[in-house]
Amino acid sequence: MATEQDAARDRVLAARLALEDELEVLEASGRAAVDIPAKVRQSPAKAAAIAGAAGFILLKGPARLARAVRRRVTGQPAPMPKRMLPKEVEKTLRSMGDDGDKVRGAIERDFADYAKKAEKDRKGILSVALLAIARPLLTRGAKAAGEYLMTPTPDGYANRLEQVRARAAASAESARERMDRDRSDAP
Repeated sequence: MATEQDAARDRVLAARLALEDELEVLEASGRAAVDIPAKVRQSPAKAAAIAGAAGFILLKGPARLARAVRRRVTGQPAPMPKRMLPKEVEKTLRSMGDDGDKVRGAIERDFADYAKKAEKDRKGILSVALLAIARPLLTRGAKAAGEYLMTPTPDGYANRLEQVRARAAASAESARERMDRDRSDAP
């Protein structure tokens, strides 16, 4: 019976040691993966490229670039007209007499509402087209940046594993010292 208990105890102790080793490896891997300063020191060009791409997106660079390309292709947009209404409409408004200002205001409000709605429709179509083109590129870029930032470097992983194991050994040693002290203090 004692041999079965001893064997079970040995298996539990072996499993505990294996778990401690796995936890050390997991902690070291996690710490190495999020050690961004080490990644920047190892590959400053990649880090600068990721920061530049993030800044480009945050500052609405794709939209600005699309506008610049559109202006290059189609030319500068025509300046806004001095008057919003055609001459025939102006004549009609003037011929209405005292109510002309009221009619003018109503027509201008209706036209402004129509122009806003038409602009939203145009921008909606353009946004959908740009998203269809840009979404795969942005997704791939974000994925590549995430992989770069979260993948531990071999040197960083080894250093972190060494630090974690040293800390675990120191913690175990202090626990053993406390246990020895408690045993010696016990009557």
